[in-house]
Amino acid sequence: MRILLLGRGRMGSLVESLAPSYGCDIVALLTHQSSERALESGDVSDVDVAIDFTLADAVPHNLPRLAARGINTVIGTTGWAAHEGSMREVVARSGIGVLAAPNFSLGVNLFQLVVEEAARRFAPHPEYGAWVHELHHQAKKDAPSGTARQLATGMENAGYTGSIDMSSTRAGSFPGTHAVGFDGPSDTITFTHEVRDRAVFARGALEAAKWLKGRRGWFTMRDMLMDEATRLTS
Repeated sequence: MRILLLGRGRMGSLVESLAPSYGCDIVALLTHQSSERALESGDVSDVDVAIDFTLADAVPHNLPRLAARGINTVIGTTGWAAHEGSMREVVARSGIGVLAAPNFSLGVNLFQLVVEEAARRFAPHPEYGAWVHELHHQAKKDAPSGTARQLATGMENAGYTGSIDMSSTRAGSFPGTHAVGFDGPSDTITFTHEVRDRAVFARGALEAAKWLKGRRGWFTMRDMLMDEATRLTS
């Protein structure tokens, strides 16, 4: 599969190094500075899927240009949620496929499902308060993380109506830790997902790119996991 890679930071470099083991060929690699020029000029062609690991302010510029060229796109960049509505409109008009996620770890997306089920079970018990805490390296700009916000939203959608206390830590080199807890009068229940290696995000993005090839619409990692689960049980 032919992949256009946008962004050559830590994540882009990991995707580039792991791509061959997933049967993928990086046919072009664009930096944040060169992506707009290359996409405008049409220098990029014959691509199955693009993977964007640039910067938050680049996504609203990159995606319309990719959509204009009919290139399906995996978005691993975070911090651009305010533009999601307009980006969904771009995708709907163009007919491409997009899979966007704040976290491409397969483990953390399964963790999301576990947390939502816990929230559903705790919802009838208002004596239990809930909290979400996340830890990331000191260079990460958005806080709370997109994953933390997604966890809290999932809990609310599962029926948990109490307040959910959110907190963040930015220190050292944490690649990503998320903890969700429920605290009652006499006990505490805590769920934790801890990343040991950033390669987990690159692997998930490559899996997402393979799944997205040929699809149309706006998708999340949940859609991919649910599709795979359905195929396994059918």
